[in-house]
Amino acid sequence: MIKILIVDDEKPICDLIDLNLSAAGYRCLAVQDGLSAVERLEKETFDLILLDVMLPGADGYEVMEYIRPLGIPVIFITAKHEVRDRVKGLKLGADDYLVKPFDVVELTARVEAVLRRYNKTDRLLSVGDVVVDVEARKVSKAGCPVELTNKEFGLLVLFVKNKNIALFREMLYEKVWGEEYSGDSRTLDLHVQRLRKKLGWEKKLVAVYKVGYRLEVPS
Repeated sequence: MIKILIVDDEKPICDLIDLNLSAAGYRCLAVQDGLSAVERLEKETFDLILLDVMLPGADGYEVMEYIRPLGIPVIFITAKHEVRDRVKGLKLGADDYLVKPFDVVELTARVEAVLRRYNKTDRLLSVGDVVVDVEARKVSKAGCPVELTNKEFGLLVLFVKNKNIALFREMLYEKVWGEEYSGDSRTLDLHVQRLRKKLGWEKKLVAVYKVGYRLEVPS
């Protein structure tokens, strides 16, 4: 399982990130200051670090100097939004830069993009008895193959990677169809209905009023 270190002095932010990335299948550990981050890195290995800039003890830039020789990918997460701050972080070796406040769906997408760049993504995703082989584009339920169309497979991967998160119709359509959402949800709704039926997810894949859909999975 992919292991992520969250470094942010605001505990509510840590908890929010932890909740959503854990729901997406990642293992997370959070600390609230720069020195604690360094101590953790001396004892454990991580696949990715989400690093705030303004930290007590040692700021994010100082922690980045320690991380760089370790070769661990880093995404800076900070309220500092000026171009010079982003440039400084990227020049120090950060792989991406996300400004607060951020959308959790965007955070998850950025995490996935950086992990893919380092070939650290999980090939297999699972929810209950449903297993998704992302690379082979194969799906099974209770060990039996499930035939999905390309669009159904794309929707499934988005739902599984964003478990317990309400996903907007606009985002689902634009991600899977690659086109701007026109406001007509019939095509999307039909594909979701077929996906529910094929996987037996009538009660798991629920509609969210005026938003879109959410895959509900017990924590």
